[in-house]
Amino acid sequence: MRELIRRYGPCVITPHTRYFSSLCSAIISQQLSVKVAARIEERFNALFRAKNPTPQQVLNQPLSELRSVGLSERKAQYMQSLAEHFVDGRINTRRLQRLSDAEVIEALTEVHGIGKWTAEMFLIFTLGRPDVFSVGDYGLRTASAKLYNLATPAEIEAHATRWSPYRSVASWYLWRSLENYE
Repeated sequence: MRELIRRYGPCVITPHTRYFSSLCSAIISQQLSVKVAARIEERFNALFRAKNPTPQQVLNQPLSELRSVGLSERKAQYMQSLAEHFVDGRINTRRLQRLSDAEVIEALTEVHGIGKWTAEMFLIFTLGRPDVFSVGDYGLRTASAKLYNLATPAEIEAHATRWSPYRSVASWYLWRSLENYE
């Protein structure tokens, strides 16, 4: 890890409060290339004439309009499910920051289309939580195998405990080590 820190310099994770748009982006990008996801997200935002549409705006859109920007039927439904959770208060933005990591994961995975990995990425990159390590992340598994000869999720998870309480920072360096971020 010391070599990665030397090579890549300070870790840069910038938390923000654009919770809804962050989760919309996560849903859009599921199982898509970065380029395709960016194009769909651009059209999605243009549909609302805003970079960050509100949950109510998304909820008010017919599924056909959401599909017209390139979302699959399922992803359009996920977007509306997400919007419903924000509008009805099941995801309470005022208290989200105060919830434990486990409580955030529990709240977010109640939304159709959001799984544990998406919730963990939200914890790291949106809430800026310092001690999250997503064993389910392909990039982290690949980097752990390459750098530490760790093969199984159990081995990776056990090794990652060494980096606590800064496992999010370790994750950032492991992702950088894959050279896809340059």
